[in-house]
Amino acid sequence: MRIVGGRLRGKKLADVGTGDAAAHLRPTTDRVRESLFNLLTNGRNGDLVRGARVLDLFAGTGALGLEALSRGAIHATFVDSGTAARALLRENIALCSAQGITKVFRTDVADLGPPKESVDLVFLDPPYGQRLGEAALETLQRTGWLAPGATIVWEENAPPLVPAPFTLLDQRQYGGTTISLLKNDG
Repeated sequence: MRIVGGRLRGKKLADVGTGDAAAHLRPTTDRVRESLFNLLTNGRNGDLVRGARVLDLFAGTGALGLEALSRGAIHATFVDSGTAARALLRENIALCSAQGITKVFRTDVADLGPPKESVDLVFLDPPYGQRLGEAALETLQRTGWLAPGATIVWEENAPPLVPAPFTLLDQRQYGGTTISLLKNDG
């Protein structure tokens, strides 16, 4: 696994290895990440990454948030409750020398409190098939994490039902992965 674009292009990230089965680590592949970031930076909605404050939920290795930083995001907040994931995440933040522009929360997404600043771009990559994405969106709305017009990148194994007040901007299928881009209209 590596950073696929931006100022850190080619930077190798920590190996997941055999990992912890209970941690549900399922990093987004380099190919899917590259396609996703091409859509986010060169798509019909303009560059949604440069200058953004990013929230990476169910962060795992942190590859999505770190890729965003490499491509011009100004800050990334990572949320993961798993011990194995947080160890990999901290290692990857150090490998990318991103300690000063990141924050790591060790908590379940459902337990997030209000932020100091809202975010413009959210990566939502929950364990597949457990309906945690819907619950996470509700938490983000309720606690004020989402800036008006924020973009949510939701990765699932099937197209999700998009709840109000979100609008589906785009949806792409990559093998067994569905990427949905949503806009916060709330």
